[in-house]
Amino acid sequence: MSTPPTPPDAIAARIREFIAREVLFTPGAFPYDDETSFLDEGIIDSLGVMELVEFVQKEFQLLVDQDDILPENFGSVASLTAYVARRQTASVANS
Repeated sequence: MSTPPTPPDAIAARIREFIAREVLFTPGAFPYDDETSFLDEGIIDSLGVMELVEFVQKEFQLLVDQDDILPENFGSVASLTAYVARRQTASVANS
C-alpha cells in the first residue's frame, strides 16, 4: 500500500524550513517569497542544489533522476513544491 501524497502547503513548509535551517543557517523563517529564484538571488549554489536533492529524496521518499535536476524543478520553493507533488501523485497512480 502506498503513502498518500503530502499536501502542497506541507511540502512548501518543509522545504522552507530546510532551506532556512540548513542552507541559510537562520533560526527564523525562510525570508523570501516562494517564487524567488534560488540561483538568481544567490540563495543556493550548485552544492546547495545537491543538498536539496538529498533532502527531497529523504524527506519525501522520492528517487530524483539526474534529468530532473533543472531550474524548472529545483529553482524555487514553488517549483520544488510542484515537482514533489507531481512525483508523489505519479507514484501513487503507478502503484
